[in-house]
Amino acid sequence: MAMRTVLRIGKAALAGAQIMLVAGWVWLGLESRPVKASPGKPVVFEARKGSSVGAIASDLRAGGIIRKRAPFVLAYKLFFAPRGVKAGEYELPEDGRVLDILERLVDGRVILHPVTIAEGLTVREAIAHLAASGFGRIEEFEAAARDPAGIALLDPKAADLEGYLFPETYHFPKSASATEVLGRMTDQFREVFDASLRARASAFGMSVRDAVTLASLIEKETARPEERKLVSAVFHNRLRLGMKLDCDPTVIYGLSLLGPFEGRLRRKDLRTDTPYNTYMHAGLPPGPICSPGRASLEASVAPADADYLYFVSRNDGSHKFSRSLAEHSLAVRKYQPPAGR
Repeated sequence: MAMRTVLRIGKAALAGAQIMLVAGWVWLGLESRPVKASPGKPVVFEARKGSSVGAIASDLRAGGIIRKRAPFVLAYKLFFAPRGVKAGEYELPEDGRVLDILERLVDGRVILHPVTIAEGLTVREAIAHLAASGFGRIEEFEAAARDPAGIALLDPKAADLEGYLFPETYHFPKSASATEVLGRMTDQFREVFDASLRARASAFGMSVRDAVTLASLIEKETARPEERKLVSAVFHNRLRLGMKLDCDPTVIYGLSLLGPFEGRLRRKDLRTDTPYNTYMHAGLPPGPICSPGRASLEASVAPADADYLYFVSRNDGSHKFSRSLAEHSLAVRKYQPPAGR
């Protein structure tokens, strides 16, 4: 008799538990319904760094994205814990179910914002653009750019990331740190300047730093694809003969390190002694003067088979290439007015 009573009580308790479980699922399902039944304009939501799931649930509730806080927290504990919710910006549908929203937050499907770093930007110009585009404070980028650890194996002499922030269109979350952003750009440089290009540089007796420095000069001298290898040939020929490179962009870069530089180079500028003044110092400058693109990197290690030693701008984006000083002097008089004092 006692055993039957125990069994009846056990069955009743089991039935009660089942009813409570079903009721709990029904409650969770009802309370987890989308705020809106039909699709609407996606809502941008920011999961703040360091926020607990409960705090994020409160923010979602305040933003009208979920109905109630408790079902959201319970659903997280049942289906996603101990995985954490990742900080960042999210685009959430107005008709999204709680489980779908949680899945996005836990997987870290953050909004990626595009930013384009153009060829020929200096590191200072690149990080200023990144900061102005909302990816972090300029001070954070300046500190990250001064750390050459990301390219130290390729360029042990590098004191910063000048030349190695590969120009391209990137997509970053706004939550990315300055170190992560610049790290992605130096990673891209390593992918582009691969083993085959490094082997070509070595065949010319150039280090990676030499090749990138030369590529930065080519980038600044011409934007015309058909001219890059010709400009490279001029610089290679002059280096081989021990001639000074006489490269205006290097002079401008050196002057910019002393203070803001704007306008046309003057004769006195060419006489200002900086390590980057290639009118005064033979050989390559100490390092890159900008971030060269793929075509300039390739041209630096694959110059045209040409014996040109000079070139001058025609003022239309193209250049006149010459083999002798006499020929070059005629071209300068034709295309360039005399420099100021």
